[in-house]
Amino acid sequence: MMDEIQRKLMAEVADLHSMPEGAYNIRANGISEARNTTANIDIISKTDKSGIDIRIKDGTKKESVHIPVVLSESGLKETVYNDFYIGEDCDVTIVAGCGIHNSGAKDSEHDGVHRFFVGKNSRVRYVEKHYGQGDGMGKRILNPVTEVYQEAGSYVDMEMAQIKGVDSTVRTTKAELAEGATLIVHERLMTHGEQKATSVYTVELNGEHSSTDVISRSVAKDASEQIFEAAIVGNTVCNGHAECDAIIMDKAHVVAIPRLDANNVDAALIHEAAIGKIAGDQLIKLMTLGLSEKEAEEQIISGFLR
Repeated sequence: MMDEIQRKLMAEVADLHSMPEGAYNIRANGISEARNTTANIDIISKTDKSGIDIRIKDGTKKESVHIPVVLSESGLKETVYNDFYIGEDCDVTIVAGCGIHNSGAKDSEHDGVHRFFVGKNSRVRYVEKHYGQGDGMGKRILNPVTEVYQEAGSYVDMEMAQIKGVDSTVRTTKAELAEGATLIVHERLMTHGEQKATSVYTVELNGEHSSTDVISRSVAKDASEQIFEAAIVGNTVCNGHAECDAIIMDKAHVVAIPRLDANNVDAALIHEAAIGKIAGDQLIKLMTLGLSEKEAEEQIISGFLR
């Protein structure tokens, strides 16, 4: 049974206040705490390493899988390998994410390696949230690796969020798209203190009329550092777009590194980046409504990251 700290982490990363409906695998401090399968979704423990296989049958519609992870033991470090096999003509939602509570002196770290094999004409909504808390000197470290392999006509929509409490993260995402496949990524990120966050996205558009849209919105406060790298490789007639919008505050450091690689005359690839401080007129407008400068900043940041 999870304690109060673990339940709070679960609510933060997966919006769960009780056991979810549908399939789920809940992991706490390196151990599977609860699991449920359905007629269409099976979850199987790996035998050669830590992790699970999630198998979703062809034609599965309007079902969900929750696989959140929480760590509340200081000094715990783990790497978990989860593979998702999504059949053809599916429409499913997958909710992952990790929350770390560290009140000790040792670093706590969770590295999740997720691979998605998406069948023809399937639609997948994937939500991954990271969150950290605790007043210990030990760091809260999260290094997720995501690989996506999409077959013809598939559609994947990914929401990647990290808003609070993670001291160090390197997020690596790679995708390969077949004919007519689409990948949408929305990243929301906020760092403060001396936190460091690196996001690396590489999308290969291999099939005709495949497309991707990778959008990152971030806020860097205090002396934190963010690095955003987006590489889109167009190997045929395709469309690719990457966008990085960042608000920089205090003594923070933000880097945006675009890479567009067109290997076909009909590959249409675009990259946009904007880094800057909060506009003074926005602050003034909100302050005339009775907000303090700090309250106005918080309102602007909240709306920006929504």
